[in-house]
Amino acid sequence: MFYDLNVPWPVNDPKLIPILDHLGYNVIALNYTHNGKIPGAFPKVIPDTPFPQTPKLRTIKRLTLILSDGAPPQTSQLQAASQQYDLLAVRPTSEKTFQQACTNLEGVDMISLDMSERLPYVLKMSTCGAAVSRGLKFEICYSQSIHDLAARRQLISNAAALTRATRSRGIIISSSAARALELRGPYDVINLATMWGLSQEIGRDAVGEGARAVCMHAETRGRTHKAVLRVVDGGAVAATEKRKAEDVKVAATGGDGPAKNKKAKKGNKAAN
Repeated sequence: MFYDLNVPWPVNDPKLIPILDHLGYNVIALNYTHNGKIPGAFPKVIPDTPFPQTPKLRTIKRLTLILSDGAPPQTSQLQAASQQYDLLAVRPTSEKTFQQACTNLEGVDMISLDMSERLPYVLKMSTCGAAVSRGLKFEICYSQSIHDLAARRQLISNAAALTRATRSRGIIISSSAARALELRGPYDVINLATMWGLSQEIGRDAVGEGARAVCMHAETRGRTHKAVLRVVDGGAVAATEKRKAEDVKVAATGGDGPAKNKKAKKGNKAAN
């Protein structure tokens, strides 16, 4: 399966979604980017069914927060956002926010970097390694470099630096395309990845299994507490059903249940 986890919302090009389907993508994420003060509760910007569903293409919802110097988003705010969006991403704008996102920011699934411009911070191996060890992924978007030569050069330089800092681990590739002409097929994206220092196998994971891992991370984060404890609703119903099954079994054998069995055992001991 192939994933494109960054399709900007709203989608103004009517050909964009059909082209993604035609190119062979199986899952796409509609991305709403929020810049500014983080509200206590995010509005429902993306509808549940924004497009007619097709058998081959699945649509999920994503929120990207632009992190600026100041108070980082609170866990309660991110939990509230999780009720409206399937994926949560952050885009740091300074070295301070980049370090926060990599080391101690909870409740997010990926770190999106604007590779088309010079990054205002250095991609250090220790900082990037901390993010990878926490299960976070770094996102590279290629669409802005399609028609801009300067952005293309900067993208190649930044992507190569990220590849060295992460040792080619924890990288996914998305389009962030606003027009259909900016899209590329999955295998073209894999070939682009080789220009950034990634192998063909790792490039395939960047649009396949690696992107799938982001979705699984988001699902695990939403259904468990710190990815350890999961509360399953319906446990009492399951216990009731089990008791009903035991009663049916006892009735079928002609017994009166556990109480009769205990009396029978006591009678046998008294006879002995």
